[in-house]
Amino acid sequence: MNLGGILCVSAMIVMATRIDAQNQTKINDMEMEQLTLTDEWDKVFPESDKVEHSKILFVNRYGITLAADLYKPKNRSGRLPAIAVCGPFGAVKEQSSGLYAQQLAERGFLTIAFDPSYTGESGGSPRFVASPDINTEDFSAAVDYLSCREDVASDSIGILGICGWGGIAIQAAINDMRIKATVASTMYDMTRVNANGYFDAENSSQNRNAKRAAMSAQRTEDYRNGYYKLGGGVADTIPDDAPQFVKDYHAYYKTSRGYHARSLNSNGGWNVTSNMPFLNFKFFEYASELERAVMIVHGDKAHSYYFGKDTFAMLRGDNKQLLTIKGASHTDLYDRIDIIPFDEIAAFYIENFR
Repeated sequence: MNLGGILCVSAMIVMATRIDAQNQTKINDMEMEQLTLTDEWDKVFPESDKVEHSKILFVNRYGITLAADLYKPKNRSGRLPAIAVCGPFGAVKEQSSGLYAQQLAERGFLTIAFDPSYTGESGGSPRFVASPDINTEDFSAAVDYLSCREDVASDSIGILGICGWGGIAIQAAINDMRIKATVASTMYDMTRVNANGYFDAENSSQNRNAKRAAMSAQRTEDYRNGYYKLGGGVADTIPDDAPQFVKDYHAYYKTSRGYHARSLNSNGGWNVTSNMPFLNFKFFEYASELERAVMIVHGDKAHSYYFGKDTFAMLRGDNKQLLTIKGASHTDLYDRIDIIPFDEIAAFYIENFR
């Protein structure tokens, strides 16, 4: 290349650099969505007198503003270990995740329970969308927020996911090295269940292509109608011969035990086409490379137990643990304080935050 060509290329590089600098997004200047947050205590569990509760907001890498409940142990000062909690899949922070967060705050952690993008009190449009990428990012965004709080020990941050968010938490931990320890409680692998059906009963290209065809057609219908069709949450009534786990979901999401007005599972459910990316996305491809600590907590009577066992088998290292709760069903680990091993979970975080 002659001198003129070199100078031309150099000029283009300088110009591109200037354009990039002009167009950079300043994270601290990113405008948060105007969200309406509930002031009253509207959780499905009682408020603890051992922790301080407040509402906070943070923004993820896609510019979506997330709403969370922050729980901080009373009479504690200095930098505290912190945990971000989310789940179950289709639930809101006023349900299981808030209960977990409050219980762990009672044990000395600063915790947040957040609503995922497009759901609950969090922002994002259209509503009721699930995404394997954006929802994984939601956990990392929570770590962004916690890492920058003056009352958090930034080298002692963990995450906890319940149900479908258990799998998402492990996926986030594979990629985000700031996450020191991860707990997945009564976990689902949402990519596997969407692609293969329950118990892998639909694991064939024919079945997956039939699902793809149905959702592709649904996209056209949604665009023509001008709105997204909802898939439906837990049914208001279920037949006597329904599988036990369906009855268990109904007993949580449709009764005073766990019903919440903003919960997708308690009401209209996710957009039908939310399932589409999960068919073409595979969690845990690099699970064997996850060096950080992981605890998977599962009941041996849970229909989802195979997700926990199979995911645990992919992990490597002596800092991985599968804690099996004898006699526990899937939803027992949503809110059964007498069954959920909060002390063991807290001890796991403390051990791996050292």
